[in-house]
Amino acid sequence: MFSLEGKTAFITGGADGIGLGVAKRYIQAGAKVVIADLADGTAIAEEIGAAYLKLDVSDVDQFQTSLDKAVQLVGKLDIVVNNAGIAGRDNFMAIAEGKAEHLLEVFKVNAFSVFFGLKHAPELMNDGGAIIITSSLAAVMGVPGNSQYSGTKAAINSFCQIAALELGPRGIRVNSVCPGFISTKMGASNLGIHMSSKVTALGRIGEVEELVGVYHFLAADESRYITGQMFNVDGGWTAGVSHQLMEKYVKESGWDNQ
Repeated sequence: MFSLEGKTAFITGGADGIGLGVAKRYIQAGAKVVIADLADGTAIAEEIGAAYLKLDVSDVDQFQTSLDKAVQLVGKLDIVVNNAGIAGRDNFMAIAEGKAEHLLEVFKVNAFSVFFGLKHAPELMNDGGAIIITSSLAAVMGVPGNSQYSGTKAAINSFCQIAALELGPRGIRVNSVCPGFISTKMGASNLGIHMSSKVTALGRIGEVEELVGVYHFLAADESRYITGQMFNVDGGWTAGVSHQLMEKYVKESGWDNQ
């Protein structure tokens, strides 16, 4: 089940973190993979058996050129993973304090790049393919001081639904994955680790290996009737108030002594 044998994949932000984890999983499942990243991924691509292309995802011309090169390397695409993203420079800053140029910067990388992928990849894809977007739990939950990053992720969830409708006639499925805090360079901050221990049902931060199975499933033929959906992978964060928080609130309120 979930074989990707004979399939081809293009993954942005594939030299590290979630993108690299997805690339490894796809290769294990039999796919030919091209990773595209602004960071140098030459060595890691060689190590895992992928091809590497240098790409600034915020540049539409570079994006289109990279897609063309990917097709030259592995053939027409079956899977496109729009994964590249940045946290931005105005994290934990109120909207009134944020800078417009920083907003544009994070939108270019996180949201414009997804638009570029949705615009240019389908013409180079086989019918029945899959496009998967890395969104975030921040897209579906308000987080004070996180307006810029959250805004980009909310935007791409909207892109996901619209593209799913537009590409449905070709059988190309479009879905988003919305991770909570994951143990990557971006996600494994002291705050991420601490918050995950308190607000998730599982009481801990997630590992990349625990996330990539969703990308694997969404790329496989077994998910061919799923499109336009957002998948929260958050350790139960959005399920409700965690046991850890409830215990804290009960003790603070004195309910446990009543």
